[in-house]
Amino acid sequence: MEASSIHELCRCFMYLAIQRCRLLDDLCRLSVFLKSSPLSHPPFVRISISDTGVGSCLEEFLDIKITRGPILDETWDGVISVATTNICDDKIYHQNLNLKGEASMQRLTKLPSASKNGAKFSGTEISLSTLETVDNLMQILMIPKLAIEFVIDRGDPSGSRCENIIQAIQCVSLSSDSNIEYLKSGLEDYVLKHNNHLQNICHSCFPNREHLKVGTGVACYSESSRNAGQVMEAVIVISQLSESTSPSCFQVCDGKTEVLYYKDFSPCLISRPSLNALTSIDWKSYGLTLRSNSDENSTALLEWENLPLGFHIDIVLHHYQKKYPSAIVMPPAKQMDTTDRSLTRKAVKFALNDLKEKNAGVLLTAQTLKIRSYAPDLARTLAGLILSSNDSNFQGECLSLLGLQSQEIESETVEDCIKERLISVIDLNDRKPQRNKEAAPYLFDDGCYEVDNFPDDYEEGEEANSSLEI
Repeated sequence: MEASSIHELCRCFMYLAIQRCRLLDDLCRLSVFLKSSPLSHPPFVRISISDTGVGSCLEEFLDIKITRGPILDETWDGVISVATTNICDDKIYHQNLNLKGEASMQRLTKLPSASKNGAKFSGTEISLSTLETVDNLMQILMIPKLAIEFVIDRGDPSGSRCENIIQAIQCVSLSSDSNIEYLKSGLEDYVLKHNNHLQNICHSCFPNREHLKVGTGVACYSESSRNAGQVMEAVIVISQLSESTSPSCFQVCDGKTEVLYYKDFSPCLISRPSLNALTSIDWKSYGLTLRSNSDENSTALLEWENLPLGFHIDIVLHHYQKKYPSAIVMPPAKQMDTTDRSLTRKAVKFALNDLKEKNAGVLLTAQTLKIRSYAPDLARTLAGLILSSNDSNFQGECLSLLGLQSQEIESETVEDCIKERLISVIDLNDRKPQRNKEAAPYLFDDGCYEVDNFPDDYEEGEEANSSLEI
């Protein structure tokens, strides 16, 4: 993150506060407090940004790049004060950090900590002093879709205090949706706006969200694992435009997939291990052929072969730490690469399997499609054998197994029923991993097919020993 003004710096601090709140995965509070001291020489304003999320760590602030300039140099000395604590701490830790200091200089000053007296809470407060005016600083809160408690203390003799000067949105509905649900909703909006090429949803192409086929997957390590706390989420959306779609909309469907990548709730470049994981997936087992992949102009692209006209695939990945940052012991770089690759591979395959489970006839292998093509002829032949039989008992038993009554003895009805059952069994067999495929279930087994929870495909090397959980 970069900051060249007090406004941008405060936005960075607010962004970090929101991240910490999301990591807590509970209702949190974000507050901004401005205290003006007009009687001091020179007059200054004290800015405080606090949250009740997880505690902060030093690395958060060291990633902020300060762009030096006359305005920032004249209004701020570069020092921020940080008070932070985690739910398991028994103290509140105080420190000053000079963000303008050179890397070789001592930038951190630790201050005496304060006891929590047995209280259980977490949070962070970041404060700094600036020579800018209160009226100018109020603009930092003009953030859409974000509600903030805003308090001003003008510090005059009358002790005037004004609260809630700005509320960015008037109505905020609290939601209990999980992170993966937010990721799914965001990617759906992205697709419905043709990869954000439009300001609003393209209703001519997508009258509703039901036109999207969506699969989600979450992979994480068990609590006993040395990589505990690392989570990878994947969402895959398949959309198909009709032939009547306008040419401008068809430009989005070019046989390529731009992989969106997020790390710790912020967009960033995809990691090399994650990109390698995408290319190592057996896409042909999902009816897809990966022609090539590239990582150019800060964008990861997957190019497919022989996609149907108007067919488009969108993928988003989100890798984050579920644990408090300071409690994480970072493994060696080589082990981290293996972890990223394993998590990405697992999450994407879970998303693909989820998409297949929810959408019949989608992501079928070439072999399955070939077998499917024989279903109509086979159904017609079987229907002919049943209806041409002179054995009324045999005919009645067959119709009973198909769930049909004797009055529904029309050839087309029997043929459609058999074809439907054939395709259902073929699709069910396609969803099973290759090494777990057994004899296909009976065509006439109660009309109900149970799908077992088969384990994921065997993965070679170190991935085979990972203790992943969903």
